Amino acid sequence: MIIKTTSYPRAALIGNPSDGYFGKTIAFVFSNFRAEVLLYESPEIEIVPSVYDSLVYSNIQKLNDDVKAYGYYGGIRLIKATIKVFYNYCLTKGIQLPEKNFTVRYQSDIPYGLGLAGSSAIITACMKALMSFYEVSIPKPILANLVLSVENDELKIAAGLQDRVAQAYECPVYMDFNKKYMDQQGYGKYEPFDPALLPDLYIAYRTDLSEGSEVVHNTFRERYHAGDPQVLDAIRQWSELTEKAYEFLLRGQKSRLGQLLNENFDLRRKVMPISKGNILMVELARSVGATAKFTGSGGAVIGTYEGDSMFHQLVETMAPHRIQVIKPAIVYNI
Repeated sequence: MIIKTTSYPRAALIGNPSDGYFGKTIAFVFSNFRAEVLLYESPEIEIVPSVYDSLVYSNIQKLNDDVKAYGYYGGIRLIKATIKVFYNYCLTKGIQLPEKNFTVRYQSDIPYGLGLAGSSAIITACMKALMSFYEVSIPKPILANLVLSVENDELKIAAGLQDRVAQAYECPVYMDFNKKYMDQQGYGKYEPFDPALLPDLYIAYRTDLSEGSEVVHNTFRERYHAGDPQVLDAIRQWSELTEKAYEFLLRGQKSRLGQLLNENFDLRRKVMPISKGNILMVELARSVGATAKFTGSGGAVIGTYEGDSMFHQLVETMAPHRIQVIKPAIVYNI
């Protein structure tokens, strides 16, 4: 039997990047792109390389282009670390795994390095495949924790829980990472909600801007641990923006969300370095009346728009700058 699992890119609607600092966020996953894992029984455990893991190039320029696009580390490290974390979770829980091996393959068309949580999508899909293969049930909050552990503990990639929660729940989620919840139960307070509460949203992204999230978050984290007052105040403000946004959505006041998204980005711009190319995306979106903020660590933005006319303006304005604009197909698997 071949097991096929899927996970999707994440769009951080508001509150990011406070999720890694006991803050509050809202995020969802969308099915315009996906990461897929195939897993089936075999005599030995084998991880089949994907496009991210190529070691054969037609010429030196192709090697250079590959490194620029995907860095020096492919996806095999993600799969290998996921298997290790899954196995150790089962050991600590006293779960006896049957004596059988597997081959695992993965592929992903999630744009790389643009703050869409492509890496955690691969990890989540792999974790779900292992759960199915070994018939192990893991609660969604714990699944999100395990996926984060793969990145934080095994691979030393700085990240927060937000992406992994959205990918575990596969629906829009309001998340409160208050330290009280984290200390008491090991995870935050998560409230899934219907995407019908959301206004019209677009996502714009470009392939010539790529900065791994660990680069952005490591610097910010250092300032946080040093007690930088500006950083601490920003985290508080992002949490407050998230609370306001969720209240507006629950009251049916979705039209009031856009301004909060703008405030989210404007605050980020004050406390974190942002490249000119990323700032340009936001300014282009706002020039036609749309709102805009990062979906993650940069390279892609999300915002609200009013009607198809404004959406078409967005597409036309972004196109000369090699920026793609899509309407996210929000996943709602409840």
